Order: sequence, then structure tokens, then C-alpha cells
Amino acid sequence: MSRRALRRLRGEQRGQEGPGLGELGLDSGPERAREGGPPPAPGKGPRRPPRAGVSNRFELIPAEESEDEAADGEERPDTRLGEQEAAGGRQEGSSDRSREGAVTRETDGDGQREGQEAQQQDTSLATSNKPRKKKKKRKTKKNSAGETVEDNDLEDIDSLLERIEDPRLAPQSQGGISTDSRPLLYVEHRNLNPENELKRYFGARAVLGDQRPRQRQRQYVRSMWLTAPKNTWPRYSKTGITMQLLDTRRGVQHFTFEHHREYQQVQFKFLDAVESMDPNNIVLLLQMNPYHVDSLLQLSDVCRMQEDQEMARDLIERALYSLECAFHPVFSLTSGTCRLDYRRPENRAFFLALFKHLMFLEKRGCPRTALEFCKLILSLDPENDPLCVLLLIDFLSLRAREYTFLTRLFQEWESHRNLSQLPNFAFSVPLAYFFLSQQEERPELERSQARERAARLIQLALVMFPSVLMPLLDHCSVQPDARVASHPFFGLNAQISQSPALNQLTSLYVGRTHTLWKDPAVMAWLEPHVHEVLRMVEAQDALVQEAEQKRKIRYQSAPRNIYRHIILSEMKEATAALPLEVTSQPVMGFDPLPPLDSIVSYTRPERTSHPSNESTLSLFFRSLLPNFNLQGDIRHDGDDEAGAAQDLNQGVNRLMAAMRDMLANIQFQEPPREDNPEGDGDWD
Repeated sequence: MSRRALRRLRGEQRGQEGPGLGELGLDSGPERAREGGPPPAPGKGPRRPPRAGVSNRFELIPAEESEDEAADGEERPDTRLGEQEAAGGRQEGSSDRSREGAVTRETDGDGQREGQEAQQQDTSLATSNKPRKKKKKRKTKKNSAGETVEDNDLEDIDSLLERIEDPRLAPQSQGGISTDSRPLLYVEHRNLNPENELKRYFGARAVLGDQRPRQRQRQYVRSMWLTAPKNTWPRYSKTGITMQLLDTRRGVQHFTFEHHREYQQVQFKFLDAVESMDPNNIVLLLQMNPYHVDSLLQLSDVCRMQEDQEMARDLIERALYSLECAFHPVFSLTSGTCRLDYRRPENRAFFLALFKHLMFLEKRGCPRTALEFCKLILSLDPENDPLCVLLLIDFLSLRAREYTFLTRLFQEWESHRNLSQLPNFAFSVPLAYFFLSQQEERPELERSQARERAARLIQLALVMFPSVLMPLLDHCSVQPDARVASHPFFGLNAQISQSPALNQLTSLYVGRTHTLWKDPAVMAWLEPHVHEVLRMVEAQDALVQEAEQKRKIRYQSAPRNIYRHIILSEMKEATAALPLEVTSQPVMGFDPLPPLDSIVSYTRPERTSHPSNESTLSLFFRSLLPNFNLQGDIRHDGDDEAGAAQDLNQGVNRLMAAMRDMLANIQFQEPPREDNPEGDGDWD
């Protein structure tokens, strides 16, 4: 009969038996083994002798041994019941084996086993009362490596990501400069949020201190990667813009935005509002359609001209939010394999919104975020580069101190894009190598190689573009020495002899990046290389002659995307150098200099009135009196010939009435009286 059945026959409950010899610790290991009891736990050794006069059996547990048992018991609280059941099972097995012996031995063995079971239960109760602090401390010490990783997996994942993104742990290339195994135009989602960059500069408390209480009462909105929706924005509803996947070629997916019929009608109203030259009409249109993209872009330019930078930036962010809500499910911002054709008018708004947004980010002091948006624009059409962000990406890389990315871009694209023929890359890449050579955490071999490359490339840049040096020194308020100032190679002749297209590129670079060259260490590094180039010129080096021939053959005329970039950048130095054929035509903020080979999916219907058919006299009086209309009201179809003479008479009558009103409102100012003999000033 089992021990549990015997206890039921006696009418006793578990834990009510008197303490036996095994419970008081008076039995020894050999006796326990001889009586059939379980051996002592491994690793714990023999128990210490009990103290005399013990009335509470919980005091029999020594404090030193209970800590170890508590640690084991607290680490696996869900396995206590299983251990007790296993112990009971072993005790039942030993009781079955002891049935063959005497009845007295069976009874003694049952008492000892009941005492051990009660002691295990009391031990678990005692360990459950341990403080949590000791539990956490002992847990760290007692657990194995595998258990620690399992409990702290979040911390280990963060540390692993930090090690992966640490530039010092990046693989080394043959040239000694660290490289990255990811694609060149890889975009990270976290770098698209300017708040992350501001947190690194000022801390999370300074950036999000006032926003945390408001987020509790914030209504539910879609989470986006490009912008964060604001509570002040109107409620979003479908605008009629969608994105479609055109085709997939060689692992590259080509997408396009599409305008539904209702959005096309709003677009036509927007074009009418633009032709009216009244910003209030655009405001009225936005009140009815708060997420019309082109209206947001155009009104943002108006606000920026009125020095309302905050509202201008908010409108651009709202345009990005509207476009991102229309993304195709397969469209990815980070893969670098999604393309948009700028020749389609529906896609241009996304390019322009991204470009204007990164310009606001750069002015806001977030160059790292602006660089990520610049990479995103370049990844949408890297072959054509419709906004020519290659003229900007070097400046943002230097501002964000991403020198490794800039050098890698130059190494990978120089062979097929000839980046060294652009003044911005010719001067920015050696500057990036110089900054890399100044980083003390890099190995000495890598720093020396970067120093050599910087010296070689800056000399090639000065030979190829000598007209950059003097304007650059002038913007930096640096006076060159007599030899450099008087030498014709860097003098005024170098600026006059260059073509207008090259003048635009050099003016754009100097006006944008001259602040990066003001560092005294940079000027000290530049000075000896300038003298070395003068020595090469005086020695009539073949490299100097070759560069002069390249300048004469190339840079005859700038492509349209460079003009578009200069207009969007609004650099005074470069805008003044634009040709007349660009400045003479109207430039709209929602579509500056559209491509000549545009792919038009829908056209604007012809207007009912044709002001172009009006005479010169009619246009003259319309400019004076906007409400004047010589042609009169719109005639119904079929009445044109019958009412031609009548309309002519009405037009003449209206013209005479307008002339009378104009003459009646003319007021002549009286000449000033000669009451003051001294006068206001001398005119001699």
C-alpha cells in the first residue's frame, strides 16, 4: 500500500505529522540510504547539526544555505510543483520497494519521507519571502550565460545594432578607408525623422518635453516615415491620388502617381487660381481641398516670400503626408530599387516636396536628416537626376560629417558619372579625406593614406578649376599672399575666361560651402597645395595644359536639371549667372522648368473665354481696369453673328464709361508753396 493510502486510512492530512528524525536532521547519510530514503541533494553536503531548544522548524534552515536554495527556487518558480511531485514519485517508489521488509521499517521510512517532504515545502515557503532586490542580484550571478541572454534579449539586440552601425567596426577596403556592405543609396527610416537628430544634439527632454502631455489626447492618425502628422492639420480623406506599379525590369520597380477624375478637376481649378496671380484664390481652394499637393507647394513659396518660414515648412510637410498616404504597398523608401519618372507631371510634386523639405531641414540644423532625404531623391531616378541633387549631396555629407559616405560615392560613381568634372566633388572629396585624416580614433595607416589622397585630389581640383580659389578666399575673409594674388592663373582672368555654365557651377559651390572652409586648420592645409600648383604652372606641367583644354571643350551649356536646381536652391551667386532664356520665362513653384519631353496623361480643357484674341487696346485697358471686358458677356451658341454689331456697340459704350471714371478719379497734386525760403536742401 502506498504512503498516500496509509495517510488516508489514518485520517491524517499532509503536513500534520510530527517531526521525525529525518526532519530534525539527526539521521546520517548511510542510515538514510540503508532505510531506503532518498540521498542528499548533490552539491549541498551534509546538513549542520540543529540548535538545541528549537520550537519553530523554519529556524532549522540555515541562512547561508537558504540563499542558494532561494535563488534556485526563485529562478524557476513554475517548476516547484513539478519537483515536489517528482520527489513524491520517488518516495512512492521507495515505499513500494520497502513493502518487502518489516512493517516497522516501512513506518519509519514513511515518517522520514514525510518529514523531508514537509521540509521541502517549508523551504519553498521561506524562499518566497525573500526580497526582490536579492533575487535580482543572485539571479545575475547564478544564471548561466544562456539564461542571461534570454532574459536580457532586448538589451543585447540594441548593443548588437550599435556594434553593427559603429563605423569603427566597419570592414576595411584595400585603400584603408572603411566601407559599408549595404547599398550606396540605402535609406534608414530612423534617419528620416528630424526629432531623432535633435535628440542627439539637445536630448529627448528638450525636444519632446512639451509634446508628451498632448499625445494622450491626440486622435488616431496613420504613422508615417516622411513626416509626423500634427493635430492642427485638417482631417485627412482620400484626395484622388494613387500610385501604380508600371513594370519591373532587372530587379528595379517603376511606379507612377495617378490622378483620378475628381483630383483632375481640382487641378484645373488650381491652374486657374495661379493664372489669377492672387494667392487668396489658392487659399480658398485649400479650404475646400486641404491636401491638394500643388496648392500646398505653391502657397508654401508665397509664405516663404513673406518670411513665414514656419507656415511654409508646415505646408510642405502636409504635402508629403498626402503623397505618402497614396503609396503603393510594394513601394519602398529604403530599398533604393523604386523609380519614379520625372517626365510625368504627376510624379514631379513628390520630387519637389522632398527637395523643399530637405532645404528646410538643412536650415533647421538637421544635416543628417537632410542627407537622408537627398539620398532618397537620388534613388528615385539616379540616372537622370532631375533635380541634380549631386550638386548638393557633398555639402550635406560634410555638414553631417558623413565623410565615409562621400568618399565611397566618389569611388563607386567616378568611373561612369565623372564626378571629378563637377567643381563641388572636385573640392569636397579632398576636404572629406582631410577630415578623415584628422580623426584620432582611426589607425595611423588609414590616416596617412587619407592625407595622401587629400593632397593629390586638392591639387587636381585647383588645376582643373582655378577660378574657385579667389572667390572662396573672399567669402572666407582670407587675404592671400602676394604671390597668389598677383599670379594670373588664379587671378581675375581665370574667372572671366570661363564659360557661363562653369561660372554657374563654381558660384553655386562657393556660395553654398564656403562656411566649411573657414576653419583655420583647413586653410593651413590648403596653403601649401596652392603654392605647389603654382610651381606646376610655372613649370608648364602637361596636366595644366590638359585641364585647360578640357575647360574649353566642356561646359558649353548647362543641362536643364542644373538650371532647375539653381532655381530651387535660390543661391544669389548662382541665380545671377542664369542665362536669359531661363530668367525670361515664368517659373512656377509647383513645376519649375518642366521637361521638354514630358509624358502627359491628361490635358487641361480649353477655357470658354480667350483673352489671347483680344486686341492690344483691350489688353491695355484690362491692365488698368481688371473688371473691364471689351467683349462683353459670354454669348450663347448660335447668336454670334446676330449679336456681333450689338456687342461692339456695348463694348464701345463700356469703354467710354470706363474712360470717364478713370478721368474723374485722377487727382493732380499741387506744387509745394515757397513759404520756406531755406528749402529742404541744396540741389547744386
